[in-house]
Amino acid sequence: MDTAVEAALRDQIIRWVQERAEANGGFLHREELLRFTVGNRRLPIIDYSRGIRNPAEFGSTLAIVSSAHGPYDDIESEEDGLLHYAYRDGDPFGGDNAKLRNAITTGMPLILFRKEVPNYYTPIAPVYVVDDYPEDRTFLVALDESFRFMGDLKDLTVDQRRYGLRLARQRLHQPAFRTRVLLAYETRCAMCRLAHGSLLDAAHIVPDGEALGVPTTANGLALCKIHHAAYDQNLLGVSPDHVIHLDRDLLDEVDGPMLRHGLQAMHGHRITLPRRPADAPGRDLLAWRWEQFASR
Repeated sequence: MDTAVEAALRDQIIRWVQERAEANGGFLHREELLRFTVGNRRLPIIDYSRGIRNPAEFGSTLAIVSSAHGPYDDIESEEDGLLHYAYRDGDPFGGDNAKLRNAITTGMPLILFRKEVPNYYTPIAPVYVVDDYPEDRTFLVALDESFRFMGDLKDLTVDQRRYGLRLARQRLHQPAFRTRVLLAYETRCAMCRLAHGSLLDAAHIVPDGEALGVPTTANGLALCKIHHAAYDQNLLGVSPDHVIHLDRDLLDEVDGPMLRHGLQAMHGHRITLPRRPADAPGRDLLAWRWEQFASR
């Protein structure tokens, strides 16, 4: 396939993945990715059984999958936010590895899929293969094209490392957190039961700037955007026994139907909890956040 044609088709696929994921709530199901078509031609975006997708007609890899429990030792660096993606089995300089290596030369963007829940994938795109470490049998994958022009990536400056870590938090950790939380709550707002994924967020119970604010399901609530905003601004709170409470001034305020039905009607109701007890909000985390709300 001509390089320009491949680049245009790749951009089309990335746009579709991003739009479809956002409509779902930040993720795609395996079957959606396998059924993707261009015109009348089927072109799966992931491989049926491997963590890499190399369409025969493409010169460079289209997509890679990083799984916390996969067969390869893919490691996200805690120093610079870059992903060390292990060589695929077989010839280190042929097969799948050749198309990954070619992506360094062509600069073709890839899709990185994070699979932390079976059959559901969080897409991060575009990402770029920026270096090859044969001695470690790994490729270096960056979340930003700028890393292609930073010189020796083994000798990044302090500012460059901080930039990489900030990117990883924004483009990798936050989307993965959203996927885990929304799937735990079956893509419904824990307060109003709204079931439109594109209108739902994963709200931190303890903010991520705090010591307890880790991006785990137990520290998250699936909330629609209005309830998320109200929760973040302490206009409403959730007690450790899962009851919703509104700020007294907001509860007494008189305004239109959104305030009356969207917020005030939630007062005294219990949030809907995940089916799996392991995904339920941590009681100690709710207590920490409740103290912030109650002491206002």
